[in-house]
Amino acid sequence: MEAVRSPVADKVVEFRGVQLQTQAFGNPASPPVLLIMGVMSSMLWWPERFCEELAVQGRYVIRYDQRDTGLSTYYPPGEPSYSFSDLADDAIAVLDGYGIEAAHLVGMSMGGFVAQEAALRHPRRVRTLTLISSSPVGVGGLPSSAAAYKEHSAAAENIDWSDLEAIADFMRRDSAMLAGTKHPHDAEAASALIARDMDRAPSYVSATNHFMLLSGNEGATLHASRMGKPVLAIHGTSDPLFPIEHGEAFTRVAPNARLHRIIGGGHEIHERDIDEVVRAIAGHTMS
Repeated sequence: MEAVRSPVADKVVEFRGVQLQTQAFGNPASPPVLLIMGVMSSMLWWPERFCEELAVQGRYVIRYDQRDTGLSTYYPPGEPSYSFSDLADDAIAVLDGYGIEAAHLVGMSMGGFVAQEAALRHPRRVRTLTLISSSPVGVGGLPSSAAAYKEHSAAAENIDWSDLEAIADFMRRDSAMLAGTKHPHDAEAASALIARDMDRAPSYVSATNHFMLLSGNEGATLHASRMGKPVLAIHGTSDPLFPIEHGEAFTRVAPNARLHRIIGGGHEIHERDIDEVVRAIAGHTMS
């Protein structure tokens, strides 16, 4: 029997002159879950099956393109006229666009930092936080990335960021470097997703503006210890970008946090881990 697909609807949310491309899965009467993806990544990096399965669990799932990704407003490369805090406000603006008073926020990697800032600055708009492959804001002294990944990242300085094929090649290598040890890396699927993301964006290179925000975060005074919402950290034990100690730190710092380890998982939502991740999020967002 063919699986029942949840209803899907596209919508553009406008906020302070910015257009944010969004997509919703499931029943609008269900508890809302807002998905916030990481650096240089459009909403396509939230796997469609992940969104559908979470909707089947009785959640109204919304994913969106952050500024400078996908079909949302973009800026000239090297000239982002917005801050990291604006990205946090954008998440709240998406909720406003859907008429949602408060939602469960799910952030991946940099999206986890956006979700934390949104929760710290707009606590009444957030029910719970799920932070995947991320790190607690304001907390230092945690292990740095794996040596091999640092070497790979350093090579980005030699890339011609005006050459889309050179960017695509780097992104393919990046996807492989971020993979865990539990499952084989699907290079073909990763390449197809990267191509789809690049073809869809009017100015894909503008996504590099995100790195400028990370180096000048005006919300640096925020701290995860002041998080008043329940936190679920989902973290791969083989994450090369944010080692597992980053996920474990949430349980020490945030007042109401717990950790779900993906054994052998990397800095990714692997197709074979979707069911496990969906179950964890569904359980965390029951209230």
